[in-house]
Amino acid sequence: MSAERGSPVRADGEERLLTGWGRTAPTRARVESPTVPAEVAAILGRPPIRGAIARGLGRSYGDAAQNAGGTVISMRALSAPADLDPVTGRVRVGAGTSLGELIAAVLPQGWYPAVVPGTQYVTIGGAIASDVHGKNHHRDGSFCDHVHAIELAVPSGARLALTPDGPNADAFWATAGGMGLTGVTLSAELQLRPVASARMRVDTTRTRDLEESMGVLREADATAQYTVAWVDLLARGGALGRGVVTAGAHAGADEIAAVGDGVDVPPNRRIASVPGVPGRSGVLHPTAMRLFNELYFRRAPSDSHRGLEPIWGYFFPLDVIGDWNRLYGRAGMLQHQFVIPDAATARLIPMVERLVATGVPVYLAVLKRLRDGRGPIAFPLLGWTLALDIPAGAPGLAAALDRLDDEVADCGGRVYLAKDARLRPDLVATMYPRLPEWRAVRDRLDPGAVMRSDLDRRLSLVASPPRT
Repeated sequence: MSAERGSPVRADGEERLLTGWGRTAPTRARVESPTVPAEVAAILGRPPIRGAIARGLGRSYGDAAQNAGGTVISMRALSAPADLDPVTGRVRVGAGTSLGELIAAVLPQGWYPAVVPGTQYVTIGGAIASDVHGKNHHRDGSFCDHVHAIELAVPSGARLALTPDGPNADAFWATAGGMGLTGVTLSAELQLRPVASARMRVDTTRTRDLEESMGVLREADATAQYTVAWVDLLARGGALGRGVVTAGAHAGADEIAAVGDGVDVPPNRRIASVPGVPGRSGVLHPTAMRLFNELYFRRAPSDSHRGLEPIWGYFFPLDVIGDWNRLYGRAGMLQHQFVIPDAATARLIPMVERLVATGVPVYLAVLKRLRDGRGPIAFPLLGWTLALDIPAGAPGLAAALDRLDDEVADCGGRVYLAKDARLRPDLVATMYPRLPEWRAVRDRLDPGAVMRSDLDRRLSLVASPPRT
């Protein structure tokens, strides 16, 4: 059975060509598919010289779950049913379980994950390795802020119980956002939030330009639990950065009486699955995306509007289109996400204007507010984060993003490693000043440098010498 690039794989010791969700930079690795934790320990006990890395559903955009010439451990079989305490909302779940599978199990019982990213197709292990964040980071922090415990397999054969505030807290926070380089997460205990329905109460506001989008988003953050702004970076002139800001909250039982449903609403199903798209650049191009953006912008109400939306569609709008990354063609796509601190707020609009002036087309741009993260290589800072979807084959892309990265680093910001595919390694230490602290903990957990990945080698994250 062959595996699509950027998809989960099950190969049982066979070599496979793998990429991230962006479908760039394929590399070949031996894929192992353990079904019980003991098999993970056995794999870590006999890794090749190039080491090993865990892989979930392959939704990291770049090369975080690739390991050229080494071993990739497919974790999907380690997806035991969620063990939920229906009174406290604590749940123990296998690392290979997807967020969508977890939600389907706990939502009918009145619970929901405290933090979710923009797709349900992320495993619990992947969410921990990337310490994913969502539309409520300004209020509730990242995924790992709601993890009570992690069971971590390390290359020595030990299975460690890590907690965020216990004697091994440094190992917990090195694993949270540690890109899978401290060991292999086997399971985790999470704290869920109580919900009364499978609907969201959503306030929608249309904005004229990037400055207004930022102002409306900041204002919404003061009161709303979930906020996000779609901004149009293909618009020209004074309309650059016009947007649609949504502020959401879980609807209460009284609010959904009119629509007649509760928590037991089935998930949205895919309405389409994108087939293989011929050609290097795919079916997307700037003219078509400008038209799409115009229609999306006009579809939003001109005056602020409140309504109810299904929980699945609100949090995971792109999941309705299966394999949507194929729309970018063989060249693939990049999602470039960066954050800059509040002190540099005045620099954000000029940075965006300079990027747009290069002619690099940004097909999708999402703006959010973050608070400070906790781990030594945590991505979030108190400030602004912008995620940019860009065709990987765009002319001048490398030079344009290099200049943007220099500006981000200069103002004290950083690029999100979980989505990165091309950051210059010389900027990592500047963007992540606590990197030596993380390395010290990582080296204690894995002194033989067994845990390796293409991302790690490209950015020189692991300081230990290569295994011999």
